[in-house]
Amino acid sequence: MATPDQKSPNVLLQNLCCRILGKSEADVAQQFQYAVRVIGSNFAPTVERDEFLVAEKIKKELIRQRREADAALFSELHRKLHSQGVLKNKWSILYLLLSLSEDPRKQPNKVCSYAALFAQALPRDAHSTPYYYARPQTLPLNYQDRSTQSAQSSGSMGSSGISSISMYALNGPTPTPQSLLPGQSHPTPGVGDCLRQQLGSRLAWTLTANQPSLQTTTSKGIPGTVSRNITRPRREGDTGGAVEVTEAALIRDILYVFQGIDGRNIKMDNTENCYKVEGKANLNKSLRDTAARLSELGWLHNKIRKYTDQRSLDRSFGLVGQSFCAALHQELKEYYRLLSVLHSQLQLEDDQGVNLGLESSLTLRRLLVWTYDPKIRLKTLAALVDHCQGRKGGELASAVHAYTKTGDPYMRSLVQHILSLVSHPVLSFLYRWIYDGELEDTYHEFFVASDPTVKTDRLWHDKYTLRKSMIPSFITMDQSKKVLLIGKSINFLHQVCHDQTPTTKMIAVTKSAESPQDAADLFTDLENAFQGKIDAAYFETSKYLLDVFNKKYSLLDHMQAMRRYLLLGQGDFIRHLMDLLKPELVRPATTLYQHNLTGILETAVRATNAQFDSPEILKRLDVRLLEVSPGDTGWDVFSLDYHVDGPIATVFTRECMSHYLRVFNFLWRAKRMEYILTDIRKGHMCNAKLLRNMPEFSGVLHHCHILASEMVHFIHQMQYYITFEVLECSWDELWNKVQQARDLDHIIAAHEVFLDTIISRCLLDADSRALLNQLRAVFDQIIELQNTQDAIYRAALEELQRRLQFEEKKKQREIEGQWGVTAAEEEEENKRIQEFQESIPKMCSQLRILTHFYQGIVQQFLVLLTTSPDESLRFLSFRLDFNEHYKAREPRLRVSLGTRGRRSSHT
Repeated sequence: MATPDQKSPNVLLQNLCCRILGKSEADVAQQFQYAVRVIGSNFAPTVERDEFLVAEKIKKELIRQRREADAALFSELHRKLHSQGVLKNKWSILYLLLSLSEDPRKQPNKVCSYAALFAQALPRDAHSTPYYYARPQTLPLNYQDRSTQSAQSSGSMGSSGISSISMYALNGPTPTPQSLLPGQSHPTPGVGDCLRQQLGSRLAWTLTANQPSLQTTTSKGIPGTVSRNITRPRREGDTGGAVEVTEAALIRDILYVFQGIDGRNIKMDNTENCYKVEGKANLNKSLRDTAARLSELGWLHNKIRKYTDQRSLDRSFGLVGQSFCAALHQELKEYYRLLSVLHSQLQLEDDQGVNLGLESSLTLRRLLVWTYDPKIRLKTLAALVDHCQGRKGGELASAVHAYTKTGDPYMRSLVQHILSLVSHPVLSFLYRWIYDGELEDTYHEFFVASDPTVKTDRLWHDKYTLRKSMIPSFITMDQSKKVLLIGKSINFLHQVCHDQTPTTKMIAVTKSAESPQDAADLFTDLENAFQGKIDAAYFETSKYLLDVFNKKYSLLDHMQAMRRYLLLGQGDFIRHLMDLLKPELVRPATTLYQHNLTGILETAVRATNAQFDSPEILKRLDVRLLEVSPGDTGWDVFSLDYHVDGPIATVFTRECMSHYLRVFNFLWRAKRMEYILTDIRKGHMCNAKLLRNMPEFSGVLHHCHILASEMVHFIHQMQYYITFEVLECSWDELWNKVQQARDLDHIIAAHEVFLDTIISRCLLDADSRALLNQLRAVFDQIIELQNTQDAIYRAALEELQRRLQFEEKKKQREIEGQWGVTAAEEEEENKRIQEFQESIPKMCSQLRILTHFYQGIVQQFLVLLTTSPDESLRFLSFRLDFNEHYKAREPRLRVSLGTRGRRSSHT
């Protein structure tokens, strides 16, 4: 059984040399050393490495020699070899067999010798940058001329290494190193041990490293290696004797250009902003065009490097911008790594003396191939740099994210890697904001902006806003609004509600983007993982805030108090308050005192069901006097007020309270009209019996009753519309929305919609100004009717009183036995009655004029209602004119409902 040493590569190679030459181990020592050096070299064959093709050539060769049986046996053996995985380089073994079968006496222009065989044998180990040294086209090992060739070449060539092989590849057979010639002895300590420890293609390198004696120095005055920068003479057949720039020199220039450094023959043209080969350089068009294509890499490098150098020193560029620069630096670092590999290979070829024209040498064509992927990367980075000019923060992240929407997977993976680095600061801002409520955005990069000048009472509305330009495109507007709400809720709880509950008790904090890799993982699942984190923090924070509002600050109770007192929902309280205030409010507004009215308010509260409300609510209820104008009475300036402060002022803002004040004044005036008409009806009922003895006054009473009835119908319909169709319906919608609200913004928005609705439907908005003016004119007519009726009733009651006194005096005299009345007294009484009867037509004319004005105003009001875009107002016109009394008087009201709808749609 063979020992492990007998199976080592060097033992097998020595046995192979003995078998081929038919000599002993001592006799083939020189050839064995030469074989080791050739196998350990980096030469690669020019033939195609096709195992099947080589096998077919062997079978054809056997058939050509009329050895059909051997060809069949070879096919069977090759099939068995192919089915086994013992050998990794089957092609090399088959090529070895094919080369052994060739005649060594053939011409040297064919690959037939043992040296060529070993030169083609095994490829070198893989490198990070793929390259192969070229093998000589022919390396015949002519044993007969070995001594002569070695003697001829020892004066000008290195005695060992690839340089001697490579140089001779262009000019003739490779000389055998002098150290391997017969009769030459050099101390080689540990050669056998070293060879036995190394494997494969590294044998020659180990052998060289451990045998300094094998590297014979060059002859005096002659360099040991051939420089790549030598000027190459023109090829045979070229005309002229001029010298041109070699491809090797051009490659060295291009490697400098790759780093943004001008070469000898390739320089930056500032006018055209590109690298150009100098015109005086003697280059053919092919090399010039190839050099120009390769120089684009240097231009792209300069563009990216210029951007990073400028922005890296700019502190205002922010963390996102610095992350972008760091990502670009990382990509440039990989690019520099490639350049270092190319430089090291160029240096290695210079040291080893490998000249251009061989397969493994560094050529412009190879540079085009090897720099294809780096060029794509640099083009992508340069495009990103152009697109990101003038951007920072979230806007910069959006610009990078836009380049991920491409069908090129290579480009997409590159941009996604950069995006993971760029977005890491944004996500760090975001998680710190939603989990801690902290905003440390020194350079204004985050899409949440803070205004430090805003006071605490406006924190929710004005302090924190969205910078829409800084919202990254991979974050939706809905997500950004939720992010804003989460951090705003945390700060609101801490600063306004003075709730110092730790955030960890509100939100189940999950792992944030602690590194760019976490950010990259998050981008792969934006719709689930990221959305889940945002939603969880949003729901838990908002729920906690609403619980604090409802339980600690009684938000819903305050809303109901607004409905009961400012919107006149507490009927018994409002009616009793009007009764108590009537003596005060009929006085001029300048004679009113707020403390007197406040006392009346407290009396009304104690006397009605309002006393059962919470003391927290009742202490906020107060009286407010509006600005006084000349001629105003107390009815014109009186208003109820509700004080709000602290967190609930976030919902009931100053603007909202001003809306409540406007609505209260409108409702208070409408309620007063109802109160006045009630007094008028009471006057009718009381005075009708008293004035029954004055039949001439019955017409006036009837006229007053008819006009008052019209006004009562109008006010009742308006009160029904305001109370039920406007206030109750809007309040029900508000209450349902508040109960279903998921965050404070939903409550605020619902409350604002509620106020806007009642403002518009109560005719208090700008679009309904004409309607409101007509309605106020109607209210003025009601007040005018009250004043007129009071004057008429006063005159009638005075006349009645005089008549009763006259009759009483008459009866008293008759009882005393005197004449009841004298002629003079009777004449005077008749004259006074005559004067009163003559005043009755004036009273009737006043009522007719008042009726005419009132009906004209109502008709105009109805015309405006029929053309209103609000459907409820159009239906109100039908109820106000249910018997078509006004329609008969006004032609504009004689329009069908369909025509009204079409007219309203056009308006």
